[in-house]
Order: sequence, then structure tokens, then C-alpha cells
Amino acid sequence: MAKSDTLHLQSYDLATQDISTVDLNALHALSISVGWPHRQVDWQFLRSVGQGLVALDEIGRVFSSSMWFSHGEDCATIGMVITSPRVQTHGGGRWMMERMLDECGDRRVIVNSTRAGYALYISLGFEFQAVVQQMQGTVRAAAALAALGTEGVEEITPAELPALLALDRAAFGSDRTNLVSRLAPLSRIVGLRRDGVLQGYAMRRAFGRGQVIGPIVAQSEEDAIALAAPLLADLEGRFARVDTRQPEGRLRSFLLASGLAVFDTVRTLTRGAPLPKVEPGRPGIYGLAAQPLS
Repeated sequence: MAKSDTLHLQSYDLATQDISTVDLNALHALSISVGWPHRQVDWQFLRSVGQGLVALDEIGRVFSSSMWFSHGEDCATIGMVITSPRVQTHGGGRWMMERMLDECGDRRVIVNSTRAGYALYISLGFEFQAVVQQMQGTVRAAAALAALGTEGVEEITPAELPALLALDRAAFGSDRTNLVSRLAPLSRIVGLRRDGVLQGYAMRRAFGRGQVIGPIVAQSEEDAIALAAPLLADLEGRFARVDTRQPEGRLRSFLLASGLAVFDTVRTLTRGAPLPKVEPGRPGIYGLAAQPLS
């Protein structure tokens, strides 16, 4: 990690500290202060798969955070970039981001930016790629009806993880073995098989207010729907979330019919190389693992 440093913001003298050493209560309070849904257990998982820094004042209050997640040797995602409302717009975000980018080195870097952070990322050399639709809500019966047309979709066992990882690598463009392997024990996983070959997969796990479905790796919107449907079908009346970069089309219409409306949007930016294209007939990312993990 980057060495400790200090920053003076308004009347606060802040020092950096490795995020792994900070009390979870303090991190949870920081995300609550900006309206994010992360539970303490969500923070703990992110710390287990990534690295990061926080900025604290002289009495240990956390004023900002930033994390990065390595995906093989050539890619990283940045997330959990939070600045307390008390010191926003005073340069703390740039201070933290420059340190995260130093840690990422020459990797392709992906970030999903809020409106407030967009100008900062552009100034740091990032380029716009796509809009992420954060779709969430209480699941309706439409999901169960759609699940009737999911031929070829089946539960995935741990023994099939190597095939799933190969599919994920083709879709994401880098090796997410560490992330996907850590998500697998926490998730229900379904796969889509044709002629004995795994052609798509989706995961569902507890997160925030309910359940999140992602990643969704598929070769078409129709396949993405077939994978998402059984994961939504047994959540009727419960809260679920899917983050997708797909423009208006069949997948988003299916999610809307299932009770998941657009709650918010963020913009995906990259530095070093663009996102792999999502094209019918080849594996693509139809649902994000999470915004910090892309």
C-alpha cells in the first residue's frame, strides 16, 4: 500500500491508513453518510478481495475511503470512493485517487463514477465507456412466469468453476479468478449449457437491502434473461438488484416487468484500454458483479 501521508482539508488534518486496519463500524458509518446500502459484512468482503486507504482525522474519524481490486496482472477496478459530506469539494477525492492509481500501476483501470466524481476521473485521463443502470425493487410474479422458458439453465457445482472462470475471462477481458472464486461460496450460481458446453452463468448473493444478481455473463440478452429469471423467481416479494450496462432492450424490459426499476445511474470510465464490447454470439458482461468490482 501507499505509505502514510497527510492532507489539510478545511480545519481538519487528515492522515491515510490502510483500510484493512480500520474498524468496520467507522466504514459503515461513512457509507451511510452518503446513502450507500453497504452492510458491515459487505465492507468486510470488499476488504478481503481488495486493497485501499482511508483518511482519518486526529481522533480517528474516517473522512474518506478508496479501494482498488486487482484482476490478474493487467486490470484493476477502483471503487468505494467516498468522501464525507463535511469535506467534499475540497480536494480530498483527487488526493485519494492519485494514490489508488499509483497502486494500480500500468494496469487497465475501470471505475464506475457518480455524477460528482465524473469530472475528476476525466481530469485523471479516464475516458467514458457506458452508462450503468442500477435496477432494483421488490420482485414481482412476472419473474416466476419468465422462469418457465429457461431450457438449458441448471445449477452450477463447484467442480465446474474452471469452465465458469474461462467464460468469465472471455467476457471481462481479464482474469477475475480471485474475485469469482471468492464470490462462488457466497452465491447461488446457475449456468446455461448448450450441447454440453457452458455458454453463460449468473450469480446471486446477499448484499445491501436484499439480494444482488451479478455477474451475469451471457451471449445475448435472451440468454441473460434465461439466467436471471430463476434467480429472481424465488425472490417474489423480496428486494433485489441488478446493475447492467445494457441499453433499453429485452433485458431491461424483463427486469422492469419483474419489479426492478431504474434507481440510479453511474458512468463507466476506463484508463489504459476500453471495455470489451458486448456483442451477440460471444460472452459479454450483461450484469455487473458490483459497481466497485465491475
